[in-house]
Amino acid sequence: MTGTAKGKPAGLRTNILICIGAATFTHLSVSLGHGDPGRIAAQVLTGVGFIGAGTILHTRGSVTGLTSAATIWVVSAMGMALGMGLYYEAVGTTVLVMAVLLGLSRVEVALGRYSSNSRFTIHAKPEPSPVEDLRALVGRTGLDVVRCDVHWENVDLVVEMDVRGPRRLHEQALNAIVHHPAVRSVSTGE
Repeated sequence: MTGTAKGKPAGLRTNILICIGAATFTHLSVSLGHGDPGRIAAQVLTGVGFIGAGTILHTRGSVTGLTSAATIWVVSAMGMALGMGLYYEAVGTTVLVMAVLLGLSRVEVALGRYSSNSRFTIHAKPEPSPVEDLRALVGRTGLDVVRCDVHWENVDLVVEMDVRGPRRLHEQALNAIVHHPAVRSVSTGE
């Protein structure tokens, strides 16, 4: 699933525990025969929603962790299918999830190698000048800096940077810029 080695908050152990928990709660609700199994399923989804929300981070205009949250959600559905004895559905869902998580990232790289352009408008503290540091930071993410203009706006140094590269790297670059100590704010445009 999503691994902590890649900087994602929900690793393989977390996903396995969520699947086992969802399967166990679902199986118990069916086995005990008390009440409506749909109510237990709804409660499992509420708990999983809480865990998924915890993986989504919103920092200074950048949102990360959505794939991890979606993975947690679908893993709980696989667990619920297992708990109901719907093994073919659980295995089929597992195959689809693995194809999406592993296969589509390669397709994204192949299709979007240099197809996305963005403009980062960065308001930064002027001293010491962070321009070269920001250019290097963006370059380390794998994006090409096509153009970089600098001007003053009130007390801020404004850096307008046009970048090109795979769409998934734009979010990484934005996240890196947001965390630079000289940066006050960042906005993006295409």
